[in-house]
Formats: sequence, C-alpha cells, structure tokens
Amino acid sequence: MKTRTQNAIYLIAINAILTWPTASFSHETSMHEDMTEVRKEQKDWGIAGSRQDAQRSITIRMGDNMRFTPDKLSIKQGETVRLVIQNKGKLLHELVIGTQQVLDEHAALMMKFPGMEHDEPYMAHVPAGKTREMIWTFNRAGEFDFACLIAGHYQAGMVGKIRVTAVK
Repeated sequence: MKTRTQNAIYLIAINAILTWPTASFSHETSMHEDMTEVRKEQKDWGIAGSRQDAQRSITIRMGDNMRFTPDKLSIKQGETVRLVIQNKGKLLHELVIGTQQVLDEHAALMMKFPGMEHDEPYMAHVPAGKTREMIWTFNRAGEFDFACLIAGHYQAGMVGKIRVTAVK
C-alpha cells in the first residue's frame, strides 16, 4: 500500500509527464520574430548575424509540396546573409539550418513532440501565407543543410543544401 507521500509524488510525476510536451512546446508563437537582440552562439554552420551587416538577401520560398525554392545555396565564408523565408502554402512550415546529424536528431524529437517550440536564431517558423527573415553569418566553410522539421515534412523531403566556400 502506498503512503500519502508516495501518492503525491506519483501524481506530481504523472502531471509533469502529461503537461510537459504541451506546456513547453508550441509552434503557435515565435518569440524571435519580435526580438531586438538575438542570442549569438557559434555553431558549426555559423553564428547569428546583425541586420546592418547583411551583404545580400536570398529569398527562399516553401510550400505544401514539401519543397524549398531554391533548395541549394552558395555562400562565401564570412558572408552575412539575410534569408527571406516565404511560406506560399496553407500549412505552418519552418526553416532550420544545421548539420545533417543535428537536423536528423531534431527531426526525431519533432516526431515525438510534434508541437515542440524552439526559438533559436538559425530557425524560422513561418505561418501559412507569411514571410519571416533570418540573418546568419556563415563564418565556417563546408556543406550544411536546412530543412523543415515539422513532423512529417522532413521525412517528405523538405530539405536543402548550403555550400559555404572558403575565401582564399
């Protein structure tokens, strides 16, 4: 027979398990849309950039056909780019930059927690018919990826490639 303390702990644990995915994760809002200061953290694929440092803009369209246009980007190492991300579809989509391994891991989490909220400067959540932007400094040469990690979209092939060429 369980004690009152064991019952209380059990109920708290069950409540945490049942409410954690829905309370902590939601794509309904994206805080970085309105942020004036972006957290800058060096990643393998670069670091958040500043609007005033953007050297050019690239428009990326996405739609319910689960494709990005263009799906291949060429960027020079050290270049800060303003990515203008347009959702031409009727579904929520996102664009997340990363390495193949990081995107695979994140996509697996998204399948487990479909409404997961994440707010990083290398991610843009774009509601149907809307446009968002991302400013990114590609300060490391290499081959990187971008994808829509909303459950099922990545698996349907909503991916793209970024080639960052070293400056000699």
